[in-house]
Amino acid sequence: MEPDSKPLVLWLNGGPGCSSIAYGAWEEIGPFRVRRNGQSLYLSQHAWNKEANLLFLDSPAGVGFSYANASFDQTIGDHRTVKDAYEFLTRWFGRFPQFKRRPFYIAGESYAGHYIPQLSKVIVKSNKGVKNPIINFQGFLLGNPLIDDFHDNIGAFEFWWNHGLIGDSTYEALNKSCPNDTFLFPKDECSQALSAAFLEFGLINPYAINQKPCPELGTLPKNLKFPRPWIYRGNDQCIVKYTKLYMNRPEVQKAFHANILEISHPWVTCSDIIRESWADSPKSMLPILKELIAAGLRIWVFSGDNDAVLPLTGTRYSLKALNLKTNISWYAWYDKQKVGGWSEVYEGLTYVTVRGAGHEVPLTSPKLALVLFRNFLTNQIMSSFPN
Repeated sequence: MEPDSKPLVLWLNGGPGCSSIAYGAWEEIGPFRVRRNGQSLYLSQHAWNKEANLLFLDSPAGVGFSYANASFDQTIGDHRTVKDAYEFLTRWFGRFPQFKRRPFYIAGESYAGHYIPQLSKVIVKSNKGVKNPIINFQGFLLGNPLIDDFHDNIGAFEFWWNHGLIGDSTYEALNKSCPNDTFLFPKDECSQALSAAFLEFGLINPYAINQKPCPELGTLPKNLKFPRPWIYRGNDQCIVKYTKLYMNRPEVQKAFHANILEISHPWVTCSDIIRESWADSPKSMLPILKELIAAGLRIWVFSGDNDAVLPLTGTRYSLKALNLKTNISWYAWYDKQKVGGWSEVYEGLTYVTVRGAGHEVPLTSPKLALVLFRNFLTNQIMSSFPN
């Protein structure tokens, strides 16, 4: 592994209100997985710590075992989350100086499509004019991200209709009522159209439409009181249950030096309180992405092509809206002798789809996700030839 020579990668999950420890560390890219009994761990074959040092941050305060000491900290939204994340980073580098000036990247998924560009903008601004900045920021990697409310809305509806998940009348109602609504807080007519769509979905796993949902977690029709019911969980697979069992064990919490204030509720993967209290969420990250592309950062975006929560169609519409020059047109990329997905390389940004993967690409396609991560770190385009 040679950790002393490897870059540092900060991983962020979204929600908003979902734990990066729960999803990123235990389900996706971390070195361990929780066994079915929720009592022990086993090693992951495709962990990303083979290629980089990994740092997981639960944010904002109130997610996982994180907490706030003052009432003003309860003002929750994009602005506060990014401000606190940057302060965390500066203090963390002070605590672990061996990582100062190490090549540093940020990766994440879903609502981290907001966190990461905004945090990146703060880091770039702070580093401007500094000869050897402590945070040697090189770029970021976004998976199935929320980028732009309009494009993600119309892209999601198109994906649902094209995949036979909704009928014509529902598709028309969604396109009439929802495109200009915020993704997090759709209004009355849009909420009604979304509820109709969710009922038409049936008992599928919207995070990975070709995989079975976990019968122990319940299904969409039971959760229709929420505008977008799946956003609260992070995925619809049984691994969520295993993680909850493990993280609520007293001996695990003691080993993590966590829950020292003894919270009054069990540890949860996603916080409904955080999600429902969200105060600010810009409608688009496109202006910030344009700034960061101009700053010369390495920017990769990827999509699992079986995700119905933030489908690749919305992401492709958002990237098209950037009006970037295409350097390498759409092509199939390979892992060994099999097509791993498709890619297009723009001037300043690389886009990659992962074939058969869901919303959490490293969970549903761990081997291909690791290939993608390696290529990102080395800034090598995905292979266009079987090998």
